[in-house]
Amino acid sequence: MGHEGFADFYRAELPGLVALARGLCGSAVADDIAQEAMLAAYRRWAEVEDFDQPHAWVRRTCANLAISSFRRRMVEVRALARMTTRPVPAPLDADAEEFWTAVRDLPRRQAQCAALRYVYEMGGAEIARTLSISEGSVKVHLARARTALAARLGLEVEQ
Repeated sequence: MGHEGFADFYRAELPGLVALARGLCGSAVADDIAQEAMLAAYRRWAEVEDFDQPHAWVRRTCANLAISSFRRRMVEVRALARMTTRPVPAPLDADAEEFWTAVRDLPRRQAQCAALRYVYEMGGAEIARTLSISEGSVKVHLARARTALAARLGLEVEQ
């Protein structure tokens, strides 16, 4: 039969596959599912055309793809629902927002060190272990961060 045979097969089967997919997973993705099933048939056409019922094979493929797509979408919907029901942190007051904006503007290591210090109240040794850097580097980054933050926020640096 060859490629001409596939073209006839495609024209005859596609409308039914779209309807099948629509019934199983909704109209939003039905065309894509039907096309994906036909693509699978095309890729294996030399084998599929020799089946007793090639239309049964492509319909089963379409049904499997539709169910897989539907299940995947349901998992995504449940995950999204879980994420949206999580408690939302309270908004920061203006001073805290200004502080964290300034921290985000620091060079990467200074920002990391400062965040670990102020969020987790970590000491220098613990920050060093967390970032895999020396304690001396932590001290330098924190000192520079304090100086930059004080300048940005108009505060005096404690000595």
